Order: sequence, then C-alpha cells, then structure tokens
Amino acid sequence: MNSLTKVMISPHIHSGRSTAGIMRDVLISLLPATVAGAVIFGWRALLPIVVCVACCVAFEALFNIITKKDQTVGDLSAAVTGLLLALNLPANIPLWQCVIGSLFAIIVVKCLFGGIGGNLVNPAITARVFMLIAFESLAVSAFPIDTVASATPLVADKMPSLLTLFMGNYGGAIGETCTAALLLGGIYLLVRRVITWHIPTLFIGTVFVFSFFMEGFDAITALSLTLAGGVFLGAIFMATDYVTSPSTSWGKVLFGLGAGLLTCLIRYFGIYPAGVSFAILFMNILTPYIDQWTKYKVFAVGGKR
Repeated sequence: MNSLTKVMISPHIHSGRSTAGIMRDVLISLLPATVAGAVIFGWRALLPIVVCVACCVAFEALFNIITKKDQTVGDLSAAVTGLLLALNLPANIPLWQCVIGSLFAIIVVKCLFGGIGGNLVNPAITARVFMLIAFESLAVSAFPIDTVASATPLVADKMPSLLTLFMGNYGGAIGETCTAALLLGGIYLLVRRVITWHIPTLFIGTVFVFSFFMEGFDAITALSLTLAGGVFLGAIFMATDYVTSPSTSWGKVLFGLGAGLLTCLIRYFGIYPAGVSFAILFMNILTPYIDQWTKYKVFAVGGKR
C-alpha cells in the first residue's frame, strides 16, 4: 500500500451541522415568541431582551479574555441563553436584575463548568430559578403592563378563555403567553430536526392528564392550565437542550414524563404557582442517571470468546 490508513477517534461521519448552525435555528424559532411578547406587552418588553442577550454575550467574551481561552461567542449559545432568560422574565423587570441573572447564567452555570457541553444544568433555567429565589417580585411572575390588564393566570382568580390563552393576550413572562407563537417555533425546530417530539409531547401531555384528574375530569380547565404558566416555552425550548437532556429516545420519554409530573406536583402542592423551571432543573440533574439507565446495550462485550 502506498498510503497509510489513518485511525481516528469518533465521530467518523459528520452530519455537517455545527453548534452555531443549531443555535441559529433556535434563535430563528424564538422570533415568533419574541415578536408576540413585544406586541402584547409593548416596547418595554424589548429592553430585558436586549439587556439579557447583550450581557450574556459580553460576559462570555470577557470570561474567555480573562482566562485566555479561545473565544466562543461565535457559536451563538450565549445569545440563545440570553434570549431564553429574557423570555422567562416579566416585561417590567428592573434591568439591573437582568444583568445579575445573565451574569449568573453565563459565568456561574456555564463558563465555570467548562463552557458549552460542560454545564450540568440549563443556564437560562437555572438563572431564572436563582432570580425567583433572590428577587421576591418574581415569585408571582410578571404582572402585566401596557395592553394587558390581568395577572398571570396561575395567580389570578379567573382563568382567561382558551382563545386568549392560545393567542397570549394576558399577563405572564414575555415569551410564555402566546402559545401560537411557541408552537410555530416548535414546528420549525421539528422540521429542521433540531429537536425530537419525545420531550415536548410527553411534558405537555403529562401536565394535561395530571391536571385533568386533579380538576375533577374537567378537560377545559386542564387545557387552560396546560396552556398557561410557561409549559410550552419550557417543554419546547428548554427541556430539549442538547447538553442537559438525555441522548436516548427512552431517556427523553422519561425526562418528559418526569418534568411534566414535577411541574404539576409543584403547582398543586408547592409554594410557587408555576413549577416548570424547577421541574426542568431537577430533571437536568437526573439526566446523567437517565442516560445510564437507558443507554443502548453493546453486544459481544465482556463475554467469552
């Protein structure tokens, strides 16, 4: 043979997709929810978005400069973290809290654990939980401003109509209210094969079924509770994070079921009206164990020859 065969570690076949390409798709999929939030809550909703995205990108760039690491802001993961964090916050949040939340998400949760791929939990979700605990004003989440005249449904006396909940014209976090926009973004991610159906379907379905039984077999109320409280935002865009969700199909099923169940347990028996963030965070911690339980079996290993 005139040439040598090169032996290299996996992967041997590359799909051609890059981290930046995947993150770009996620940003595109979040545009409908971003636009809907600006329309529903007014121009003030754009300020937390700009601040969170800018701060997340700046903090990651600064961390890489200080630690003399290769610059990673080009993979767009910091921008995705900033946008997701902002969409989980009320439009009238003090901007200094956005800065603190972004700092926590990027430096504490992501960079100190080695950057993208090294973090155990989703940075945006963890930062939101941190802010819920640190800032009392976020505990009741997003009292509205401008065009919306009611509180977030999970703390309101009367649930809005299904059409109102679907279109998002009620109080809540910037990106969680308009189910129509979130579904549009989710369909885009499915078509682009950025996510699979397992986690969103099982997550949302579990919330509906649990609520259906807890509300005395009232399908309308159960559907209302499923459309409200950030279930679609969490199930489609944050529970499906590559790094912090299981890699196997059965693992994704368990993750979706567990996140939906925990969301309802926190809603009905916890002190917070919306349990989506806490549920996803807890399931993130269990992800390595779920992957271990559901990993594919390798044949002809460890047996007699």
